[in-house]
Amino acid sequence: MRFLPVNLSAFMVELQSLEQTMALTDSLNNMPIQGIEEITPAARTILVRYNPVITKINELVREISLRDVSKVELKVSKLVTIPVDYRGEDIAEVAQYLGITIDEVIRRHTENEYQVAFSGFAPGFGYMVSKGAQLNVPRRQSPRVRIPAGSVALAGEFSSVYPQASPGGWQLIGTTDIAVWDIDREEPALLQAGYRVNFIDKARSNVTYSLPISQPIKNRSQQVETTDLTVLTVGLQTLFQDMGRIGQSALGISESGAMDKSALHSANRLVGNSSDSTALEITQGGFKARANRDLLVAITGATCPIQIMTSENEHYEAKTYQPIGLAKGDVIHVGRPSQGVRSYFAVRGGFNVATVLESCSFDTLAQVGPAPLVVGQSLSIKANNQQSAISLNETPAFEYPTSEDVVVLDVVLGPRTDWFTPQAIELLRNQLWQVTAASNRIGLRLAGDVPFEREKQQELPSEGTCIGAIQVPANGQPVLFLNDHPLTGGYPVIGTVCEYHLDLAGQLPVNTKIRFNPLGEFKQFEGSHVEYENK
Repeated sequence: MRFLPVNLSAFMVELQSLEQTMALTDSLNNMPIQGIEEITPAARTILVRYNPVITKINELVREISLRDVSKVELKVSKLVTIPVDYRGEDIAEVAQYLGITIDEVIRRHTENEYQVAFSGFAPGFGYMVSKGAQLNVPRRQSPRVRIPAGSVALAGEFSSVYPQASPGGWQLIGTTDIAVWDIDREEPALLQAGYRVNFIDKARSNVTYSLPISQPIKNRSQQVETTDLTVLTVGLQTLFQDMGRIGQSALGISESGAMDKSALHSANRLVGNSSDSTALEITQGGFKARANRDLLVAITGATCPIQIMTSENEHYEAKTYQPIGLAKGDVIHVGRPSQGVRSYFAVRGGFNVATVLESCSFDTLAQVGPAPLVVGQSLSIKANNQQSAISLNETPAFEYPTSEDVVVLDVVLGPRTDWFTPQAIELLRNQLWQVTAASNRIGLRLAGDVPFEREKQQELPSEGTCIGAIQVPANGQPVLFLNDHPLTGGYPVIGTVCEYHLDLAGQLPVNTKIRFNPLGEFKQFEGSHVEYENK
């Protein structure tokens, strides 16, 4: 058992096998340790996220290292049956690679029970294993750009079903009509860790399978919706965002939430809302809306012009980080920012929008949450029956960057720093990395004059990732994961941006240059040691 640094509130436990990983996962779920907020199990690792105010890293390392991982506790769990049409594009190649017939591939897949080990990659994507199937095959050398939803696939020791259309490199052996992910179901993910799974050959069986009833999610607030604000333009992208959906990793969903949480908090305090209330996140300006009644709003985040046109065609300007009173008929326009990328639009009372999995945030990768705003959409504001005080002393948490700036981001080295050459570590410290136009809420795609070079070339089993992870794909040009990142990843992470610089990272415009500042040397510890250090 090894303990690897991730950031200032997370670390990774590396184990010797999937069985040990499942055993430790069961142990941590059945006997939780105070201070651990979330765990993300994967093939050979568990990402542990904890609250450093409640507990210390050394205490967690000591207690986890004493847990018994020698055997997986066998429990009676839910059995899911999945009918499959075994005419996948790669089934012949799979049979050839294994030196068996296609019929034997189908027999092994259907006659051996699988168990969901963990979830990741996409919501509802369950990594399933079977001791007896013996269908271990490599990923495709060239991933497909689009794999249809319902594709049944193999990769390494795992089998899975693609919950939605997405890129992927797994070997396709069939398809199913069963929806393994449906956000309108009471339990959206059909496949969850610990569940048992039987695959059946649809061509040779008359078994029918009934899914849980799917019903549209309703707004539980039961408030009467009103047309308080009409959207006239949405710019590049305007989304509902709050603090995100922490604690949904078991479903394969990452945190999401506002990219600049300090700006979200300020916008809400300026209008007297709870600081974690839902606001609009506006990317690169271009948002315009008409007030259909008197409203108090505030705009924070990126430095941008704000113009208001009254119903009498009078124009005036407003400022960010100040309360703005809108009269009925006023049109407010948020212009293109000169510094930063994202603006936050809050309204007194808060937006009346339904939560999805305990959050109103829209996750652009998982496609979970209230849909992005569209032109002509009507927004309803909650009735504000309490006279809450507004704040008049809000200021930006940092100076918002421009595309000409060099921004320094503090980094914790790990968990896979030792997969890279010493020269790569020096590049991380000293080379400037430019934010490219391919960046979004999933991550900042960076470009450097000299790419990172790996020392270890073997394939990395999928493992948990977090916001701020600097993942390095095969081309050596890193991706800095942001709020909508995939829950697990198969490329090594050389370091992770510290939590206190994540808001800043979410405001970096295209062409901004980043200089990474490692806080110390890379440290790793065996399970027998209880010291964990990243000075």
